[in-house]
Order: sequence, then C-alpha cells, then structure tokens
Amino acid sequence: MVIDSHQHFWKYNEAQYPWMDDRMDKLRRDHLPADLEPLLKKAGMAGTIAVQARQSLDETRWLLDLAAENGFIKGVVGWVDLRGERLEEELSVFASNAKLKGVRHVIHDEPDDDFMMRGDFLRGIKKLAGFGLSYDILIFPRHLENAIKLAAMFDGQPFVVDHIAKPFIRKGLLEPWKSRMNRLAKAPNVYCKLSGMVTEAEWGDWRKDDIAPYMDVVLEAFGPERLMFGSDWPVCTVAAEYEQVVEIVRDFIDSLSSGERAMIMGETAAGFYRIC
Repeated sequence: MVIDSHQHFWKYNEAQYPWMDDRMDKLRRDHLPADLEPLLKKAGMAGTIAVQARQSLDETRWLLDLAAENGFIKGVVGWVDLRGERLEEELSVFASNAKLKGVRHVIHDEPDDDFMMRGDFLRGIKKLAGFGLSYDILIFPRHLENAIKLAAMFDGQPFVVDHIAKPFIRKGLLEPWKSRMNRLAKAPNVYCKLSGMVTEAEWGDWRKDDIAPYMDVVLEAFGPERLMFGSDWPVCTVAAEYEQVVEIVRDFIDSLSSGERAMIMGETAAGFYRIC
C-alpha cells in the first residue's frame, strides 16, 4: 500500500487560519478530498493520513466525518486538548472511531519553547498509549532537545516527527539539527516523516540537491523501517506541486532496495498508523 502519511483539508476562513500570510495566497481557499483525490491517483497513492491544521475538537470531528465519506482517507491525526480536564472523556469518544490514529499539537507555535515539558502536557501524553493513539511531533530544531527528553520519558509511546523537524534548508545549515536528530533517532519509539521539506527550502528557487543532504541524515538515522513519505499537501503547493514533492522522495530513494522503497512509500506509515 502506497500512502501519503501527511496532508491537510480545510474550509478556508481567514480568522481560523491566521498563519496563511500574503505569500500563501493560493492556500486561501477550500482544500477538500475532491481536490486531492485526482492527485493521489496520478501519483499511485492508495490512501492518506489527514492531519489536523486547527486546534479544535470540531475540526477533529469534521476530519473523521471526511474519513467516513472518503475511503482513501485511511486515518486521521486529530487534536484534543492534552492539558484539559476532560481529556480522558474526549479520548474515549474519539478513540472509539477506528479512523482516529493519533493526535497532534502545534508545538512550534507555542510561545514557551519548553511547552513539551509542562506537567499538564506530559500528563496528557501519558494517557495516549492507553487509547492506542500515536503522537505527531511538530517542532522546530530548537525544540529537539525537549523531544529527546519526551521520547525517553514515554518509551512505550509511538511518536513521529513531522517535516523532519523543519531544518534550515533555505540556509543550507545542517548543525545542530543533524546531531540532535541522530540522538532522537536512537529512541526506537520515534519515527520520522519525509514531509514539509520543500517549504523549508527557497520557494520558487529550490533544487533537489538542496534537500538531499537532509534526507540523507534522517535515512541514516531512522532507516527505512522508521521513515515515511508525506506530501504536506496543500501547504507544499506554495513551493511545489504535489507530483514534484512525490518525485523528490522517489528519486532520492531510487537506489534503495524495492523492500526499502516500499517501507518509505507506505509500509512504515501503514504499520505506525495501524492501517489494515
């Protein structure tokens, strides 16, 4: 099964998506399953994981409804308030839906760089394993030290790093991101998505060679068995079209064995997100 492990849907509303600035004008419209499905078919994708873009229970419900209506949506990574007093009740309700595979919080937008180490957040993370849910880690390189601590504290909790932790591709900098990712990868419960890379490169002026060194790092650190392709559609379209994003990864892994390529292009995601 070839799977896109990371994409988004939304009905555009300026108030709900304030992060879409003037450079992202093409994102400022609805992006729905009917827009994505033909792109998936052209790229040979059998399914996707729809990931939250707003920190809202209503969005989580909406994504689960979309998954029920569209068979190619194999799973949802939603949002619940991991710090909330009603967390256990909300997890009980949402996790009863087999399409909910995990949750995410937009940590890199939190003003507190130590947000992941807050006691209320950690109490929330502790509850996820009991509901069979994974956690997507959305961070910048400066948050990696705390991600390393988080993975060690909850060694039975499956984690996946979104967008290879957004390294400084535009500046061509590898360190200290590389060293920290290598340390994080030593935790066997942590996986990584080959996603969101093109938007960290120079929009409109990127080359595959700009991105390849960063993919080299995570391939060596995590191996194909803990690495998964994700498009980050439609966010990726500010810098590249869907087929270009797929091509970046497929070209990069072309020299690997067929089994290793299959892992990165779907099998790893299917196992991590428990897709039958």
